[in-house]
Amino acid sequence: MSQEPSGLRYQSGFGNHFATEALAGALPEGRNSPQRCPYGLYAEQLSGSAFTAPRTHNLRSWLYRIRPSVVQSPFAPFEGATGLRSAPFDGVAADPNQLRWDPRPLPEGTHDFVEGLFTMAGNGHPLTQTGCAVHLYTANADMERRFFYDADGELLLVPQQGTLLLRTELGQLSVAPGHIAVVPRGVKFQVRRAPGSDVISGYLCENHGRPLELPNLGPIGSNGLANPRDFEAPVAAYEELEGDFELIARFGGRLWRSALTHSPLDVVAWHGNYAPYRYDLSRFNTIGSISFDHPDPSIFTVLTSPSDTPGIANLDFVIFPPRWLVAEDTFRPPWFHRNVMSEFMGLVYGQYDAKAEGFLPGGASLHNCMSPHGPDADTFEKASTASLAPQRLGDTLAFMFESRYLFHPTQQALDASFRQPRYADVWQSLGSHFDPSKR
Repeated sequence: MSQEPSGLRYQSGFGNHFATEALAGALPEGRNSPQRCPYGLYAEQLSGSAFTAPRTHNLRSWLYRIRPSVVQSPFAPFEGATGLRSAPFDGVAADPNQLRWDPRPLPEGTHDFVEGLFTMAGNGHPLTQTGCAVHLYTANADMERRFFYDADGELLLVPQQGTLLLRTELGQLSVAPGHIAVVPRGVKFQVRRAPGSDVISGYLCENHGRPLELPNLGPIGSNGLANPRDFEAPVAAYEELEGDFELIARFGGRLWRSALTHSPLDVVAWHGNYAPYRYDLSRFNTIGSISFDHPDPSIFTVLTSPSDTPGIANLDFVIFPPRWLVAEDTFRPPWFHRNVMSEFMGLVYGQYDAKAEGFLPGGASLHNCMSPHGPDADTFEKASTASLAPQRLGDTLAFMFESRYLFHPTQQALDASFRQPRYADVWQSLGSHFDPSKR
């Protein structure tokens, strides 16, 4: 159990079966659904997998709440998130051109997390539970009387500016830049700005496929990369509020609205392994070469959503954190490559080591399957002649959402004023150094 200055407490571990209660004795003893629950609570199971899923992948939590979730009005369409797009992403053909964007300017007016969503690209479809969608989020107002859940997939949040307070059915998480948070499919939550954060913004990946899990380590062994103990889940916290509230649901690629007469954050106790969590990316145990060559970027994988093909992910979440570079007789930045996986990349802070300029914190790039990419011309020239003494690569944090499926950019992303229309120019001055008389 850990605690931070904000007073929030957390439970440690990835995929653990947690048990937590905000009132002593609220969890039933020895059974999940007694005839009468303590304190007059309702028992409600939240399942993140089929009942018959193998035990190793079976996800569910029992919630003990003041009112069951069925106490809500019928859903009606919600039109309040004008920048949010959904599958099928067939409005624009996926093409092999490399794309890059500057940071998104703050939209005009007051808007909360839901209203500030802007879809950049996507693939697959929630109805077939494949692929993912990539959004940018921004908010300069709190979700005070509005709550949200996504039935189409789990949500991976990567803050870039400002600290957000994630208030969920199962407890609260504080998530600052340099951290990530994951909200499982179907979990209701509310996003507010932490004190001192007038504006929050960042990246949001909506995973339609298998829930994210820790990657296998293979020859790395039992330790390294993201260690399970460093993931943190919330403790139970509840509020008993009556009044006019609304619940927004992402369902079948659309948004729906239900009126509520109470806050849905009324879970007094819960137990199970289906819960939101956060992770401090500075805890990532980076693995790299101590001899020669640049290993595959898969060694930077934090979380993965496997597909039905072993070794080829529906979605990988990969980071490029501060680290030491010590490889001998080696071109140290990421090499030029073409890849069967498609890569959507973002930058939280600092400078990415493969780009000398133009890739800014809050910006993004898209390199689809087999589209060539790598260091820009300036980076190549400097790295080709640099001293190969040990080098500390600090003050940087870049990441990738990587998928086996092609990303289709949205029309609004292609038309955006913050798109860089001449991104490919960064490679065009790479000339020939070929000299058959020299080795």
